[in-house]
Amino acid sequence: MITIENAVPANSGINFREPVSLHIRKGEQTAFVGRNGSGKSMLAKLALSHFPLREGKITYSFSPQPVYENAKMISFRDVYGAVEQSYYLQQRWNSQDRELSPLVTLSSGELRKYQINKILQSRPKILVIDNPFIGLDAASRVMLAEMLNNMALAGETQIILLLSKTDEIPDFITHIVPVEDMRCGIKIRRAEYRETPSVKPKIGVLEPPSPFVKINFFSSSREKDVLSENVVVMKDITVRYGSRTILANLNWTVRRGERWALLGPNGSGKSTLLSIVCADNPQSYACDVSLFGRRRGTGESIWDIKRRIGYVSPEMHRAYYEDIPAIKIVASGLYDSVGLYLQPKEEEYAVCEWWMNLFGVKNLKDRHFMQLSDGEQRLILLARAFVKDPELLILDEPMHGLDTQNRLKAGAIIESFCQNKNKTLIMVTHYEKELPESITNQLVL
Repeated sequence: MITIENAVPANSGINFREPVSLHIRKGEQTAFVGRNGSGKSMLAKLALSHFPLREGKITYSFSPQPVYENAKMISFRDVYGAVEQSYYLQQRWNSQDRELSPLVTLSSGELRKYQINKILQSRPKILVIDNPFIGLDAASRVMLAEMLNNMALAGETQIILLLSKTDEIPDFITHIVPVEDMRCGIKIRRAEYRETPSVKPKIGVLEPPSPFVKINFFSSSREKDVLSENVVVMKDITVRYGSRTILANLNWTVRRGERWALLGPNGSGKSTLLSIVCADNPQSYACDVSLFGRRRGTGESIWDIKRRIGYVSPEMHRAYYEDIPAIKIVASGLYDSVGLYLQPKEEEYAVCEWWMNLFGVKNLKDRHFMQLSDGEQRLILLARAFVKDPELLILDEPMHGLDTQNRLKAGAIIESFCQNKNKTLIMVTHYEKELPESITNQLVL
């Protein structure tokens, strides 16, 4: 189906360690598997002739038909619709923007299902999907796996999945291509891969984060804030877009030091609820909401609210098109800005480096954000959420796109952070095994 022979991209910025050779035969349903930043997406784009070659060649069974008509790739950003640099986070909730109405009325998980379905209806001969199951609830993950399995059995479409999680390889996958350090490994059968010593222990339930014990976190200016017993108080909250009601008559109180799991299927209203808390949703000012003991709309600015909140979400990740060095992305969390418009002090950069080192991405500090893999970008945005030592930490599917080791690391950091005094957590996930052990409350929508 695809034959790559000693391919070397003409662009020197696409730095495979060695010429790429790979043969994918008809009927082989393949997964490119590797850690964040290993080169899976680059390899997929090379396989679909997204890059001109300096050496080698790539041929397809459907030649001379054009590649773009027969091969489709769904990346992380693609599944949330067309997004450009002009997109901003609050636009996600703006009901007045008629052109963006699907972005308002559909959840991120629903948008993902919609975009995947649209591509599937075009019946491509080759379909590449980057981390297909992220953002989907359990029922939707099963449904998508069955749909892809049926496509594979029908034999009309050759499937290539890009996977960071070794415990989420669907049964219909027949072959694995390990990708490591920008090197394309030798294609092997799925059964053989599962018996590889470095892989076998990572399949199944995540191990507890035993290497990470109590972390001595940086302390910031939070001590000067007046601490309220109630961090979030919502009374009779209702959110509607046109004829669709997203939240109806919801009452919710989050007290200082509580750690909440916010759960529910795609489209149940989780991200909308958090957009009310973070003041990103214009309807938040028509709602009876108090944050940190102060009623919303009593003279505080959006920045008064955000400076006490650390936040990361699929919507934020999707909106981040700032192509600046990664350390400046982290530093922007000190000022609650998208991009960096104030020059941090030397000691503030030191704090940023400390957090980047904790998340294992200090070596990326000078790399531009848009040059990083989606998983590396997510780690940068996590460091950004923690960097100001927030009083309230809001994590909406924080493990999106992270490989197994990085999920363990991020989980351990979240757990340890929550053990500190006066720290409050609200976390959304469709994988309950990702929740910290210290969760004290659940809200299911």
